Amino acid sequence: MTPITLLTGASAGIGTALAHEFASHGHALVLVARREQRLNALADAIAAAGHPRPMVLAIDLQSPEAGARIATELQARGLEPGVVINNAGFGLVGLATELDIAEQRDMIDLNVSALTDLSLRFVASIERHKGGILNVASVASFMPGPRSAVYYATKAYVLSFTEALHQELAPRGIRVCALCPGPVPTEFQARAGVPQARGPGSMTLSAEEVARAGYRGFMEGHRVVVPGFANRLITLASRLVPRRFLLRALESRQMKRKES
Repeated sequence: MTPITLLTGASAGIGTALAHEFASHGHALVLVARREQRLNALADAIAAAGHPRPMVLAIDLQSPEAGARIATELQARGLEPGVVINNAGFGLVGLATELDIAEQRDMIDLNVSALTDLSLRFVASIERHKGGILNVASVASFMPGPRSAVYYATKAYVLSFTEALHQELAPRGIRVCALCPGPVPTEFQARAGVPQARGPGSMTLSAEEVARAGYRGFMEGHRVVVPGFANRLITLASRLVPRRFLLRALESRQMKRKES
């Protein structure tokens, strides 16, 4: 079986940047997302840059059968993951009691359930190829998020789960890393219901900068990567500031994002 790098949520933003970054380092990619046209355009761009054209799988990762479908498609082509990159996810901004419950459950299905499935499903092949798992979390993973409660909770899960897997799988030679970016100007904000990534300029990084930091940290075997000095300070401060003050500050920030 030929090893590949499986990347979810590749059709935009950080996912697209990760695809280019890993391709530039010689990884043979399989791209997974719902939007087949976008995936094909990305695959064409990677091929035009002189790299092997990635395989494209248009699959809805919110489906409970998504992991099994991916495994079946890969096996039929004689492929198996040596690296899994779980990037697919979305957020919503607003009061949890007012946001659509079905959408919030969809968020859990994608951000948590699909990521868990794909992190565990291919461990045997990842071990064979001495590869690893890169899960995209967020600086939101380190704190609660009033007015984005479910999203922040899903990212807290991603960080906790990934750190635990890092410890569990290290004896098998498998790298497991959580990539925790701060604000990044992508279409993620439109899906979340806010105009754009907002935060101090020192916190905001491009998708390409995040992808480079993620690749480097993953290959070096880091457990957690937080790109940007200001974002690393924020994660530290979130552990030191009294919770009641942190909750008020975060809620105020989310209200301003929604109103702008």
